[in-house]
Amino acid sequence: MTNVIEVRYWAAAKSAAGTPSDQIEVDGPLSLAEVVRRAAALHADTRLPEVLKVCSALIGDRPVGSQDPDAVEVEPGETVEFLPPFAGGSE
Repeated sequence: MTNVIEVRYWAAAKSAAGTPSDQIEVDGPLSLAEVVRRAAALHADTRLPEVLKVCSALIGDRPVGSQDPDAVEVEPGETVEFLPPFAGGSE
C-alpha cells in the first residue's frame, strides 16, 4: 500500500486549486516545506502556489503557527490543511 499525505485546501486555496484536496504519495515523512512545494507543483498553472505562501497550516488538529516549515515534519497518513487569511478576521 502506498503511503500518502492528504492535503486539504480551504477558501481561496480551494478555489485556486480547483479541488478540495489532493493526496501526495510519499515513501516517508516530509518537511512541511516539501509538502507545500509538491502541492504547488500539482497546480503549477494556477494561483495556488501564490495562495499557499500566505496560508496558515494545520497538521491534523495541530496548528503550525510561525514554526519553520523546513523543520516541521509531516508523517505519512497525516493530513495538512491550508487555510488562507479570512476577510474580517483579526490580524
